[in-house]
Amino acid sequence: MTTEPSPEEIVADFAAKVGRVREEVARVIVGQRPIIDGVLTCLLAGGHALLEGVPGLGKTALVRALAAALDLRFSRIQFTPDLMPADILGTTMITDDEHGRRSFSFQPGPLFAHIVLADEINRTTPKTQSALLEAMQEHSITVAKITHSLEQPFFVLATQNPLEMEGTYPLPEAQLDRFFFKLHVEFPDHDELHAILDRTTGTQAPEVSPVLGRDDILQMRSTVRQVAVARHVQDFAVSLLEATHRDRPLATALVKRYVRFGASPRGAQACMTAARIRALFDGRFHAAIDDVREVAKAALRHRIILNFEGEAEGITSDQVLDEVLREVPSPG
Repeated sequence: MTTEPSPEEIVADFAAKVGRVREEVARVIVGQRPIIDGVLTCLLAGGHALLEGVPGLGKTALVRALAAALDLRFSRIQFTPDLMPADILGTTMITDDEHGRRSFSFQPGPLFAHIVLADEINRTTPKTQSALLEAMQEHSITVAKITHSLEQPFFVLATQNPLEMEGTYPLPEAQLDRFFFKLHVEFPDHDELHAILDRTTGTQAPEVSPVLGRDDILQMRSTVRQVAVARHVQDFAVSLLEATHRDRPLATALVKRYVRFGASPRGAQACMTAARIRALFDGRFHAAIDDVREVAKAALRHRIILNFEGEAEGITSDQVLDEVLREVPSPG
């Protein structure tokens, strides 16, 4: 007779698997631990990630390293102004069989993968960007009135450059809301720059080996759902969300002055799921208020829409959230 694993065993197994992925990714990526953990959090939550940073910080290399560490199908889409929806979704074509009979058959596009790198997503037109919406939200694609399901896990990791505005199309609010996290990739420090040069300009090219497969990812997603969350922890996440809305009692001074629309309920969902995952990263089977605090900015920053005054004065959603995190009281 088999016995069910204890919570301690479940947490230990989860941490061991995450540790193996981190170790493999670290063969290629120097530092950037918060970004690696943020991307893993999105994958394990069943969401999608948006990475923002200037060119040359290793955003694409990070995604490739993660895909190599996971035994999953990977595809890369370079978004350009002339990219059409059919280029990413696929198209229906006329084909001939061995008897010369013609029929229509669907040729899947690059979205039919487990991990999809949407490189420079803001360089393509809104028409093509909107083609991603159904795939990201419903995990399915409709072509010629026929719906095709995407195999799980399905994970979109998009990158964008915040500096070059010419020739770009800002992501619509509805699409931004589909991203679980928006992560800012920071510039490496002095020692990390030396390590990057040692790895990339020497004779030895680091290689990444697959350490987790599809079944592992799906099982880990199931484990995330089992992590306990006390009511007061959930109440704190709800209070943070409400504080981003100017018409709510908890709204701060910056929110009342500079925010046009606060974060959507998906923001609170992301906070709670990410808090569960962070607890598992930390070896716990229960989420705490500090877990919510740590993930709040990544979960909410892209869901806050500033008004004209805020944009004109250069206010950022991170500044708004810093004030919200300072002023919203912890329950109890």
